[in-house]
Amino acid sequence: MILSMTGYASHELNTQYGVLMIELRSVNHRYLELQLKLDDHLRVFETSVREQMQAKLGRGKVDCRIHLKQENLTTQFAAINHQAIQQIAESLQAASQYFSAVQPVDVLEILRIPGVTQSAKADHDELETTIKSTLSDVLDALIHARQREGEKLKDVILARLSEINALVIQVKPMLPVLIQTYQDKLTHKLKEALVSDDERVRQEIVLYAQRIDVDEELSRLDAHIHEVSHILAKGGAVGKKLDFLMQEMNREANTLGAKSVAIETTQISMQLKVLIEQMREQIQNIE
Repeated sequence: MILSMTGYASHELNTQYGVLMIELRSVNHRYLELQLKLDDHLRVFETSVREQMQAKLGRGKVDCRIHLKQENLTTQFAAINHQAIQQIAESLQAASQYFSAVQPVDVLEILRIPGVTQSAKADHDELETTIKSTLSDVLDALIHARQREGEKLKDVILARLSEINALVIQVKPMLPVLIQTYQDKLTHKLKEALVSDDERVRQEIVLYAQRIDVDEELSRLDAHIHEVSHILAKGGAVGKKLDFLMQEMNREANTLGAKSVAIETTQISMQLKVLIEQMREQIQNIE
């Protein structure tokens, strides 16, 4: 199975502590980079969340947001933190000494200060179990999304690979024709110059054939095409392998263009490089 590094998944779950929301966004990256955004009171679970994600994901830049939306204070009975209230009162009294006019304290505003009220304390182990279970489901959904995207990328790459193979097949029979054409042209020029030197013609033909010989490059292109097909069929974390093969294929296409002595082979070299670049752009998104 080919996995893309691009995907999205989220889930909301009603718990006795509030609504738990987990959201995952993934884009391509050279390595696995996790960016976690947890509510302050959930940061104690950051290490376990990170380990759980590292166990299931290979590459990609993944943003993870975990939020626990607790019930509004007006709809639940919250215990008052008397120690916090006392500290606030003492601070207000100390500050009032420096001002001639002090506005009355708004009790509702005081209650909204973090730490002043305390909801029923969540059971740490139970909440961690709930987060892990929900995160596991969201990770599975993200992986499935990346699989679907990966299959689309695979189809695009295979289509481009088929076009490259067709171009390689097309260029192979051109070389003997080019050599024969050059031989006829050279013989004609020598005859025009009233020079009849068969040995010189043979030497020129040998040098020309050596200069345009791309059998080795075409053989390597064939091998790379088969290897890309094999890797795609095998699946797994293949992005780096495919990226390396794209570099090798581009090198062979460049050499083909450098040795080209006809407009036909030059055009084929350019088409090969365009197709290889299109494949490489898709491969950048593969895990």
